[in-house]
Amino acid sequence: MKILSMLAEGEIQSDWITKVFPVLRYVLFGIIVACAITMIITILLQSNDSTDDGNVITGTQESYYSQNKGSTRNGKLKIVTIVMASIIAFCALAYFITEIINKTV
Repeated sequence: MKILSMLAEGEIQSDWITKVFPVLRYVLFGIIVACAITMIITILLQSNDSTDDGNVITGTQESYYSQNKGSTRNGKLKIVTIVMASIIAFCALAYFITEIINKTV
């Protein structure tokens, strides 16, 4: 019965939040740093795409290479960059949500 009364009063929940959220914020910050380093490296490894040899009149490229850009080295590096940016955005959002929740408790 004591556990049910503590749960109803919010003592257990508040204790859990104050113990877990600081550790969770450190983990999220570590993930953000690791993804940022990976993203910097993948951006530096990508080649410059300013030399597109597309059709001047229509502005389109219809070659086998342009249709399969995702399977090339640059295509894979772009996908990794997008994934790392998405992870950073999600972890940053989760980090600040845990900060707000921890301050309200």
